[in-house]
Amino acid sequence: MLVDSHSHFDAPEFDGDRAAALRRARDAGVSRQVVPAITCAGWPKLRAICQDDAGLFPAYGLHPMYLSEHRPEHLRELRDWIEREAPVAVGECGLDHFVEGLDPARQAHYFDGQLRLAREFDLPVIVHARRAVDAVIAAIRRVGGLRGVVHSYSGSPEQARQLWQLGFLIGLGGPVTYERANRLRTLAASMPLEFLLLETDSPDQPDAGIRGERNEPARLAVVRDTIAALRGSAPDEIAAATTRNAERLFGLPLPAP
Repeated sequence: MLVDSHSHFDAPEFDGDRAAALRRARDAGVSRQVVPAITCAGWPKLRAICQDDAGLFPAYGLHPMYLSEHRPEHLRELRDWIEREAPVAVGECGLDHFVEGLDPARQAHYFDGQLRLAREFDLPVIVHARRAVDAVIAAIRRVGGLRGVVHSYSGSPEQARQLWQLGFLIGLGGPVTYERANRLRTLAASMPLEFLLLETDSPDQPDAGIRGERNEPARLAVVRDTIAALRGSAPDEIAAATTRNAERLFGLPLPAP
């Protein structure tokens, strides 16, 4: 059994064949998915999709790349949603210092607010950190009392070690399947398994086998097999370890029969 720790399965790209994509995921061994939100406006749709299937688990948050859609009152609304809906995590939240025009101060305001909500409700956080890993680490330390995952990790081995010491895991997906991703593949080959989560980031970040196409949760098996080959391990060993990690971090129940 596999857990896709980061799948935007509520995205409109799946509106035409969501049920079929879910069947393909199950056929590939992906029994559960964590589905993080990106904007306040998307929370109701995400909730409805997750309510329709016992293997889909929602997380609610405000993604830094959609900064123009966020309003100060959304943090208050997020608190209400967390209290009422009991999601498995807060997120997707974080910092993006790669995309131009995303005000760093406003990003930090929403990120800090979500970190504090995660601490208040004792929930893990799902963190986006693009060219901002040091700033993310500093914010996590400043708030304190947190746990979570930095998804689609792209930082250094030293930054990864700092995150592990803070109680954070790292998520690896499609990018690790590209042969030129040397630093990422070296990390995947050598890191302690207890800090690893598998993800697809569907419908984004397709693996090397479907470059340029829509990604979907069934492709998680390709990520598993790639990391197993890099480590000289059996795919089942990677699946079992990363599933345990996801269950522990998110408090996931066992998959339905």
